[in-house]
Amino acid sequence: MNRTFQLRIGLLLLLLVSLALPCPVPAGQKVTIGANLPLSGAREATGVSTRDGMELLREQINAAGGLKIGESLYEVEYVYADNESDPQKAVAATLELITKYNVLGIVGPNASSNAIPAGNICESFKTPMISPTSTNPRTTEDRPFVFRACFLDNFQGEVMANFAIKEFNAGKAAVLYDIASAYPKGLAEFFKGAFEAKQGPNSVVAFENFLPSEKNLSQHLDRIVASGADVLFLPQYAHEIPSIIEQARARGWNKPILGGDAWETSDLVEKCGDKCKGLFFSSHFGAVGAKGKTQTFVEQYKARYDQLPIGYAALGYDAASLMLTAIGKLDGLKPNLLDNRAAIKDRLSSIKGFEGVSGTLDMNTGGDPTKSAVIIKINDKGEFESYKIENP
Repeated sequence: MNRTFQLRIGLLLLLLVSLALPCPVPAGQKVTIGANLPLSGAREATGVSTRDGMELLREQINAAGGLKIGESLYEVEYVYADNESDPQKAVAATLELITKYNVLGIVGPNASSNAIPAGNICESFKTPMISPTSTNPRTTEDRPFVFRACFLDNFQGEVMANFAIKEFNAGKAAVLYDIASAYPKGLAEFFKGAFEAKQGPNSVVAFENFLPSEKNLSQHLDRIVASGADVLFLPQYAHEIPSIIEQARARGWNKPILGGDAWETSDLVEKCGDKCKGLFFSSHFGAVGAKGKTQTFVEQYKARYDQLPIGYAALGYDAASLMLTAIGKLDGLKPNLLDNRAAIKDRLSSIKGFEGVSGTLDMNTGGDPTKSAVIIKINDKGEFESYKIENP
């Protein structure tokens, strides 16, 4: 985010805060939640999946009569803002949802590079926000109004380091990541720390970073191939994976490739083809082999959308459910919107034993849940198959 843009946002914040007066809850029996998602652009598939999960929940609640708050029932309503997976647009969308639509809370953004600056705005305006999939620790750090429905990158990095060691007997590892993006950079560093804690200093024998402008990664990959690493950890977003894997294979890398939760989109296998089959990544949810409440969600989602849900859909469902659960714990809605937002924040931070479709979680006052991770295998059919569960 450039300095000019930051100054403009700062001035706008000062203006809006100076004008901020207690806002009444809109007339009518509706509860309005904002959704700040990438509904177009490079990461559109993740935003659409998140939206579909949220919509399934909304339809279920409204069909049952609405959300009960105190003694009253309210229709659940979403206002969507398309951030195009751009940090500046994510900030602008957050401001619009808070000040124009007077939402009680916001679900999203997904990506950490968008959720971190958006969370800063939500904290400034004392508006509860819950990200479905932002795993970077900075998203919630020192922000009482900001929450997440997913595990953190430090846990995810440890999970994948342990998996590389146990599953492939890896004594040496390589990492390739985009240094300019918060998610891959953070996850790469956590993986390296966890792997070297187990296998010794310098056991990550290649730690290669690249810039977003680099499309040809041959030099990085040549160093990785020459390093003698047993596995390659690739913590990039799904739309980048097919090209990188194709280049890696072309440069002679024929060993295991592992990824993080951002690999999971509905169109990954379509774009990656057979090159991605047999690979593993960490996730929050597995549709194939699901049981219990998760299986019910899978069946309902497939009946509604005619396809299996991915992690973004499950976490969209759970993030919205967490927000609405907190709202439902209120004795009633007060005339002052700011009071309601503060009360929702308090209820969110005290949620324990929440049974979501992506697993059971306990939320802490820092906005971070304790929950398990799922190792996903891309099987021979191109399905995301639940391979292993890793607990905290």
